[in-house]
Amino acid sequence: MARLRAALSFAVFSLLVLLLLGSVQVQAEPESPVEAPPDTHRHEKRVGSGGPYWLSQIKRQGKVAYGANSSYVIWRNVRDYGATGDGVTDDSDAINNATADGNRCGANCDSQTTTPAIVYFPPGVYATSKPLIMYYYTQFIGDANDLPTILGLPNFFGIGLLDSDVYLPYGATWYQNQNNFYRQVRNFILDITQAPSNAHGLHWQVAQATSLQNLVFNMIEGNGTTQIGIFMDNGSGGWMEDLIFNGGNYGFLSGNQQFTSRNMTFNGCQTAIYQNWNWVWTYKSLTINDCPIGIDMTTGGEVITTGSMVVQDSVFNNVGVGMLTYFSSNSTPTAAGTLVLDNVDFVDTPSAIAYPNGTIILEGNQNVPSFLQGRVYSAYDSQEHIGNLTCYEPTANSARVQQLAGAPPKSESLLTPSGTFVERSRPQYEGVPVESFVSILDYGCKGDGVSDDTACVQGYFDSILDSEVAFIDHGAYVIRETIKVPTNIKMVGEIWPLFMIDGSSSTFSDINNPQPAFQVGQPGDVGAVEMSELCFETLGPAPGAIMMEWNLAGSSAGAAGMWDVHWRIGGTNGTQLQSTQCTKTPNIATTVNSSCYGAFMLLHITNTGSVLMSNNWGWVSDHELDLADHNQINIYNGRGVLIESQGPVWMYGTSFEHSQLYNYQIANGKDIYMGIIQSETAYMQDNPNAVAAFSPTDTYSDPMFGSCFDATCYKTFGLRIFNSTYVLLYAAGLYSFFNNYDSGCLITSNCQDNMVSVEQSEGIYLYALSTKASTNMVEVDDVALVPQAANLNGFCDTVAVFEYP
Repeated sequence: MARLRAALSFAVFSLLVLLLLGSVQVQAEPESPVEAPPDTHRHEKRVGSGGPYWLSQIKRQGKVAYGANSSYVIWRNVRDYGATGDGVTDDSDAINNATADGNRCGANCDSQTTTPAIVYFPPGVYATSKPLIMYYYTQFIGDANDLPTILGLPNFFGIGLLDSDVYLPYGATWYQNQNNFYRQVRNFILDITQAPSNAHGLHWQVAQATSLQNLVFNMIEGNGTTQIGIFMDNGSGGWMEDLIFNGGNYGFLSGNQQFTSRNMTFNGCQTAIYQNWNWVWTYKSLTINDCPIGIDMTTGGEVITTGSMVVQDSVFNNVGVGMLTYFSSNSTPTAAGTLVLDNVDFVDTPSAIAYPNGTIILEGNQNVPSFLQGRVYSAYDSQEHIGNLTCYEPTANSARVQQLAGAPPKSESLLTPSGTFVERSRPQYEGVPVESFVSILDYGCKGDGVSDDTACVQGYFDSILDSEVAFIDHGAYVIRETIKVPTNIKMVGEIWPLFMIDGSSSTFSDINNPQPAFQVGQPGDVGAVEMSELCFETLGPAPGAIMMEWNLAGSSAGAAGMWDVHWRIGGTNGTQLQSTQCTKTPNIATTVNSSCYGAFMLLHITNTGSVLMSNNWGWVSDHELDLADHNQINIYNGRGVLIESQGPVWMYGTSFEHSQLYNYQIANGKDIYMGIIQSETAYMQDNPNAVAAFSPTDTYSDPMFGSCFDATCYKTFGLRIFNSTYVLLYAAGLYSFFNNYDSGCLITSNCQDNMVSVEQSEGIYLYALSTKASTNMVEVDDVALVPQAANLNGFCDTVAVFEYP
């Protein structure tokens, strides 16, 4: 994600206290098919269908196209490096050697995209006495059909069995936590039942394009343990799903700027979730069983460090106290501790929400359709009579509340038969034989980052049968004309292969005649498309490229989707949009450098499109990832995501950042679910401003900025909703950190005028909305209704709900 380039410094003493007690908040600087309900029974192990997992059998031939080492190895099986998996031998060094092989991005390396690594664990029990270090751009993947166990030995010492960011003396770390991108851990049992009583399963200090999936954490049971399943002290992310926590003091010690977590089960933890701090968090489909405390958000006492939280479609079974809070009439800051409950069932749980002294705020043993804690805004159109004319102007009532509330109207198209929002885990194709996977390199495409692969890629997609899965070997596939994605296809990438949209092609160079690079279905098509683990970039400036146009409607709820699919514009080798060409120029009046255009638009979900999105990042690079200077850069990308769908659309854990006109726009759409969304305003604005590179056009319902009269008004909208109905947003972090790279406006909270614009729309429900440094949080038809000054939080400004029914 885009970040302020300021590393945190943690004192060794504070870190030790946190490791021992789990009670100190550490906040980061700004950076820059339908599923069944979760199983409520205890799981010792998640298993697939048995038999060899296809991922371990497929031919490995992917290469890094833009790296310096042609012999670099992406795939590493830990057994090939000496790991035994016998549960007795200490495999720590063998696994760490497998991860580090190839001069990768470790200590003293800020970031690097040219040394990706898949570290694979066959079934077995891998005993460790020290942390297994995950380098930048690393995936740890276990066999999904027979989960391997990583076992902490009695002499284990370190921050966690797995460590995503190594601490150094005096609080320094290998990576800036806000820039610790592109990580993955899936299909493991992490067992610390033999390890010391203060051990942790996973230290997960990460940012965007990261994920945890299909993990079981086994810990010592009882109230004498201080063990923690996941220890997350800071970062900026992110995504996790399908996790089980058994025992321990804290299942999940949670602290990050913004995060989405779904389908998490906690069994017999002393506290299921300890919310150490955050700006905004959405917990979806939690199942908390037999825990004295479900969620504790009391850190800081009456000076609350939890910014905001949404708990949705969740069940608390036999929990002593569902949630602990300090939010009250005397708590500060005003909006800190914002809490939204949406369809949460408290079963055999006498106290749903309470203060630490035992005073009950909300009685348990009930299903709670909606509960709000924080400031609420209800907007409406007021009448004003001027002569014989009746004029209507938006206005809003507001109050600071802690109470049950009416649930919003939810379109049936967004819901399962049981009334929960549709969700679906990333497909892993467990049980599918390796013979069903068809390699794009075996088909004949080059993936070398230079050759024109357009015709080959199109032919390849057209050749894939419904019974097959397209396997996109790692590489860089140059595209010079529109690729038409068939209506029924499954495709999975090998550690984010690149589709490079060539801006030198006449197809993608005309800013006045934009064309889709990847077109998913034709208008009116119905089908099932699954995309996972892909990355889309431009090869040079491509001001006429719509990176992806999604026309397809899913044949059933969740049948059409994207998981762990990302758009990355500039800032990496091969893009020709790096710090050598596009470095920032804050000290001179800047005109748009045509060599530093990005794309016209990242994603367009058209009026016929319906899609489920999960863990997707549309990043217009604010800084260099590969060159040694890692400098901030100016890339001019027109638009983030435009949603014109008539529904349903589900967006889980998405982020779009640093486009010029807007990051998220819903225009002429309806029946949209979003949670969380995250954005950042382009850092260089207003030098130049939002309309300097890409002129607004009615064709795409662009914002015209017609009511702007000052420089800080012409800035990226975090979210614009135009002529749309029934938009349900469950948590947002929409940030503005700079004015022309000067962060002084953070002090006065006026980096820009407006962040969310609602125009000619109705049925708008925005829950747990957080913004940063926007004078007006929400405006309706050019009338500012939600001032930031009335909604101060620890870092952001927050409202529990803004509704415009």
